[in-house]
Amino acid sequence: MKYKILSSLAVLTALAYAAMATDYTLRPGDQLSIVVAQQEDMSTSVANSSVTPYQVRPDGKVSVPLVGEVAADGMTVGQFTDTLRQGLAKYIIDPDVTVNIIKLGGIRVYVFGEVNKPGVYELTKSHRVIDAIGAASGFNWDTAKKKIFLIHQDNPEKAIPINLNHILQTGDMRENYEMREGDILYLTKNSRINFARDIAPIFNSAYMVSEIKNNDN
Repeated sequence: MKYKILSSLAVLTALAYAAMATDYTLRPGDQLSIVVAQQEDMSTSVANSSVTPYQVRPDGKVSVPLVGEVAADGMTVGQFTDTLRQGLAKYIIDPDVTVNIIKLGGIRVYVFGEVNKPGVYELTKSHRVIDAIGAASGFNWDTAKKKIFLIHQDNPEKAIPINLNHILQTGDMRENYEMREGDILYLTKNSRINFARDIAPIFNSAYMVSEIKNNDN
């Protein structure tokens, strides 16, 4: 049964990565390769490791020569590429711009309930629900038949239900939501959730862990 669970997660993770290529939105900490054809002084690439990659700063912007400060947070790679192309068009005729993600900025999330290893996890390769479950070494198989809940730190009283069984059976990734810093994923047996009983204690503990980590930095 454990092999079946891990195999399902592996397949879904591969599907999630394929989906991420088109709908992932940039966030602070992401490192980018920006290549402008015939403009080597502006370009970075994986092959040219001596050049520091562009990084989305905490304020959500990227500093690019000629273009200046460019908002990136919340944009897809395609949208960000179009923005750069429009900015460079003022200085370069028909600029050929290619943007790739070299490394995702890590986020800390909390996974509790019916998982094999509940706890705090840092997601670096991808920030989706399936990634968080995989980081916690999978779930109790009975949980997949019910609901799991995603709780955003900035709106803890609104738990977003996710039909994990539907994802596993169909491969439909629409509920494989992108997670944010400090989010909680709660897997339950009974398909119900009580904020005061189930979530509030977790959020208090999560807040304490976050404060301790911040004070250590």
